[in-house]
Amino acid sequence: MENSEGVKIESTVVTEEPLISALDIALFVVIMTVAYFWYFKRDKQSSSSEKKPYTIQPSSLSSIEQTSNSSFIKKLKSTGRSLVVFYGSQTGTAEEFAGRIAKEGARYKMKGMVADPEECDMADLVEMKEIQKSLAIFCIATYGEGDPTDNAMDFYEWLQNGDADLEGLNYAVFGLGNKTYEHYNEIAIYIDQRLEELGATRVHEIGLGDDDANIEDDFVSWKEKLWESVCSHYGIEETGEESNIRQYKLVDCSEVLPERIFSGEISRLKSYENQRFPFDVKNPYLSKIAVNRELHKSGDRSCMHIEFDIDGSKMRYDTGDHVAVYPKNSSELVDKIGELLNADLDAVFSLLNTDEESSKKHPFPCPCTYRTALTYYLDITSNPRTHIMKELIEYASDPKDQEKLKLMASSTPEGKKEFHEWILRDNRNIVHILEDLPSVKPDLDHLCELLPRLQCRYYSISSSPKVYPKSIHITAVLVNYTTSTNRVNKGVATNLLAQLIPTNDELPQPTIPIYIRRSQFRLPPKSQTPIIMIGPGTGLALFRGFIQERDYARKEGREVGEMVLYFGCRKKDEDFIYENELQEYVANGTLTKLHLAFSRDQPEKKYVTHLLEQNADELWNIIGEKSGHLYVCGDARSMAKDVHSIIVKVVMEKGQMTNSQALNYVKKMEQQKRYSADVWS
Repeated sequence: MENSEGVKIESTVVTEEPLISALDIALFVVIMTVAYFWYFKRDKQSSSSEKKPYTIQPSSLSSIEQTSNSSFIKKLKSTGRSLVVFYGSQTGTAEEFAGRIAKEGARYKMKGMVADPEECDMADLVEMKEIQKSLAIFCIATYGEGDPTDNAMDFYEWLQNGDADLEGLNYAVFGLGNKTYEHYNEIAIYIDQRLEELGATRVHEIGLGDDDANIEDDFVSWKEKLWESVCSHYGIEETGEESNIRQYKLVDCSEVLPERIFSGEISRLKSYENQRFPFDVKNPYLSKIAVNRELHKSGDRSCMHIEFDIDGSKMRYDTGDHVAVYPKNSSELVDKIGELLNADLDAVFSLLNTDEESSKKHPFPCPCTYRTALTYYLDITSNPRTHIMKELIEYASDPKDQEKLKLMASSTPEGKKEFHEWILRDNRNIVHILEDLPSVKPDLDHLCELLPRLQCRYYSISSSPKVYPKSIHITAVLVNYTTSTNRVNKGVATNLLAQLIPTNDELPQPTIPIYIRRSQFRLPPKSQTPIIMIGPGTGLALFRGFIQERDYARKEGREVGEMVLYFGCRKKDEDFIYENELQEYVANGTLTKLHLAFSRDQPEKKYVTHLLEQNADELWNIIGEKSGHLYVCGDARSMAKDVHSIIVKVVMEKGQMTNSQALNYVKKMEQQKRYSADVWS
């Protein structure tokens, strides 16, 4: 027998046998046969290539599901629905409102569904007219400096750039905003007007919710009138049936293997054990706490300087960006809920959407334990909204507790007053409600369905990547306050951060999930452009990064323009944060001027706005004569508004303009990014 082809060929050459042997012919036939089958098999596979990758590779299933789920019209038609409620949400409130509207649609014989515009082909709006008595409602939040939320960005751009014929589309819009900000509900107002321009029919006037006042009251009042308009427009009547149908059903997961159970991950199972770049809102980076030190020198308040270690993460940030921090609820509050409801917090469960067509299968990562859900996924410290009061009624065994919940859930003047005083003014959270209404014992899985998601907290980054490329710094005030019921409410994120104190190098360092959120708040492109920074309190945090970056440029030998900082706090010897750093920047020439206001170091209170008025010539010299940039960071409710008024006044007086001209000048500064604000209420 022959051992190999090589040996046979070699012997053929040596013995000068015929050029084409029987074996050669046999090999040729074999090769041609293989080639034939390979060619036609490949052709057959390619013709069915749309199916094969999705059936063989599980990783592709999400993409095929996304494609099939993008047509909300098909879902409406296949399930006999006529109402779709879209939401543009950054913190979850708009999504919550959308769910409440969709649920109430059943009372008006309008079966509804909630839809995320990011997951839908919004061009299908042109087909809404094909569904009898159809209605599209938009719950849209305005975010940042008049921007759409992340999940509504594509829809917003589609409206801006497209010219679809939306005749036959019936719609209504509710906006979520905050009056302390300049661009109050700007996105919702634009969408409402743009839909009408494209031919759609407005069924009910736009509603504008103000989160600085009582957005729940705004929403409930608008929603009541919305249904009146809907009944009038479609010639229908309310059935009077209250819909308390659960959106999610409980699934016992006691037999699920431990490695398949979520333990606090935001999206991907075991994502904290197996970190993968890039890091974002659904995939945060588990950062070590490198530094955590107190900035206040004395007094009963606390302000922390914290540094997150990002070495090796591949994350990059720019000066002016924000960092998102994922908090967790205190074990004390979580245990209290388990105690009040006599529940096993370590039981493993899942909540599965009863709407099989919904792209949102679970309200939070499932399966998990109740302890995990209450610790990482659910907001148990904010004031519950009225719909939660309504859902709790059936669980109250005491008639007095029932009546109180019914009153607060109602839209009567008395009900609104009671809700405002007992929930909002007294600052009760769900734990306090269960304590003060002891007969209320909701099923824990239902409570988990009702509570909103725990949101990440955003902080201005107080460092420059030029100086600190491997760490992110933040400046955070510890939030603790006593309510009118003598309870101490604690800020979820800052109280967690206060506990994360780095130890010596031999022990594991404390960690917390973070990701970077990009900002439009930027230094001028040219380092020689002069700037004025106004940042009292922790408003200084962001400017610390600005100063570091300019100081770095100066040390590199680059020309650096004037830097003027206005900072204020209560007392110089108590809460003058980063004092030594600032004085050093003044001494080395990076900071041209440092204007300080200590409000309580003298009989009459003195604020940065007073100093700004006193330095009108300097202000106009930089923003008017030298075309410099002006930045404001801090409280939106009063400080930022007062600064804006002063700027307009200075422009009028020093620029010799009328009030109208001064307002236009300041507006142009904003459009040119020469006047920027990063404020909060």
